[in-house]
Amino acid sequence: MSSDFIVQVGHHQLQLLKGDITAIAVDAIVNAANSQLAGGGGVDGAIHRAGGPEIMAELDVIRGQIGHCETGSAVVTGAGRLPTKYVFHAVGPVYRDGHHGEAAALQSCYDTCLKLAVEHDVKTISFPSISTGVYGYPIDEAAEIAVRAAADWLREHSGPVRTIKLVQFSDRDHEIYKRHAQKLRENLATDTHS
Repeated sequence: MSSDFIVQVGHHQLQLLKGDITAIAVDAIVNAANSQLAGGGGVDGAIHRAGGPEIMAELDVIRGQIGHCETGSAVVTGAGRLPTKYVFHAVGPVYRDGHHGEAAALQSCYDTCLKLAVEHDVKTISFPSISTGVYGYPIDEAAEIAVRAAADWLREHSGPVRTIKLVQFSDRDHEIYKRHAQKLRENLATDTHS
């Protein structure tokens, strides 16, 4: 699966891909988890199906220690049979009306996972479109936050993370993400020439 849209951010890359996030080889994959860390549908279900029972077994231990995971936060497990070393289980916000801290919580998912990436010496990381499924986050707003969070991180940090892959499952979502990434690319070009 090739990236069909790449934004160069300094020496790093932000890549957009359409397809199955569980099939992409990276150092860490982000799961759109629920606060109970109990598995679910959408990306969460796909990751557990592809990764196998070892991932849930690790989450059972974590749940026994912490009870649940706060919105905007994340926990780390191994990846079972997935083509990656780690799964970062991030809990995105349930969208109410955009006036209950949803944007900050969604941004926190990306920031938290990228901090975990540094702690685990991750060079490549893939994110699904967090909170845009059953949690109801409008895709246009979520895509803007995701693209901005990833680009800001690559601009502001010099750690191990070299490539951030934002993965969309549908053509429609992919086109929306590409629109935001195109704006980012144009802004970066303007910044370089000014």
